[in-house]
Amino acid sequence: FMPKASAPHSHTTRRTSLKMLAEYLDLSPSTISFVLNDAPGRSIPEATRQRVKAAAAKFNYQPSMIARTLQGKRMQTIGVLLPELGEGYHSQVLSGVGDLLMREGFFYFTVHHRHKKELVSAYPELLRSRGVDGILAIDTHLEEGAPMPLPTVLVAGHTSLSKVTNVILNHELAAEFALKHLYQLGHRKIAFMQGQPFSSDSDTRWAATLHVARDLGLTVRDELTIHLEKDSHSPEISYPGIRRLIRSHHIFTAVLCFNDVSAMGTIRALHEAGLRVPDDVSVLGFDDIQSSQFQVPSLTTIRQPLQKMGSTAARMLLKKLADETTPELIRIDPELIVRESTAQARSLQKKRAAR
Repeated sequence: FMPKASAPHSHTTRRTSLKMLAEYLDLSPSTISFVLNDAPGRSIPEATRQRVKAAAAKFNYQPSMIARTLQGKRMQTIGVLLPELGEGYHSQVLSGVGDLLMREGFFYFTVHHRHKKELVSAYPELLRSRGVDGILAIDTHLEEGAPMPLPTVLVAGHTSLSKVTNVILNHELAAEFALKHLYQLGHRKIAFMQGQPFSSDSDTRWAATLHVARDLGLTVRDELTIHLEKDSHSPEISYPGIRRLIRSHHIFTAVLCFNDVSAMGTIRALHEAGLRVPDDVSVLGFDDIQSSQFQVPSLTTIRQPLQKMGSTAARMLLKKLADETTPELIRIDPELIVRESTAQARSLQKKRAAR
């Protein structure tokens, strides 16, 4: 076989089009499209298929994504909603999402919303208009009953939406692991930390904590409760609250933190007040982000299998795109990781009195 036309890039630097490739191969554009899209039900000789694929590779032919959308074809692209781009919880979930999508030949891009309601409301339709096939939302509060324009899966969504799959942590089991660990170490005067109201996990985790504390006979005291409010994912979120708690002179022997970064801020505030972790106060985190084991002391925490949650969500979304049935709710079990920041409870009464 000798090509009919000159090579598509012989006299131009323009991107190779379907028409140019068809002229070069002396084939119809539809035949080339059928081959490159693996269209079923078309009887095209294998030799012709190999010629088309070899020419497409030689001239780096890339099919138009706009044309694919107009033809009702998949873009192999997922839109990911999340509060922010940074280290910690969101990045680890996103890592699990990205690894699976990459293996399956899907592209994805992210949009972050900082928990702004107007952005959370607008982004799904904006993503649809840009041709994504489905939406994966991480730690994003979608309005109850709001219709989604595309197949959607949530991670830590805690929102009941029609035909939307939720991948969440088993927070009841997480609360049991955390509070029973502290209880068995003799801690009865525990400072509790409630997450920011805009965080999807806050209400569910707090309700589970109160339930397990009641079962264990532990009192959750208002004066020993810190309510996080700042929209941040750095240790600064807990630092002021712990400092106020220390200045109040209320006695506590352990702090159950909302997440690992708040545990890091807690340890810093305790250190500045001359209190040692865990000799004077035990600190227990939540998430098991990568840096938690490298803190001094290393952090006892509740491990959320964040990458597993991300990959599970991505797998469910691809099943939806393939018109397969998916469950509405998937609970992932946590794990207690015991390191250096928790120990047997000791009395702080004399030490506080001395100061």
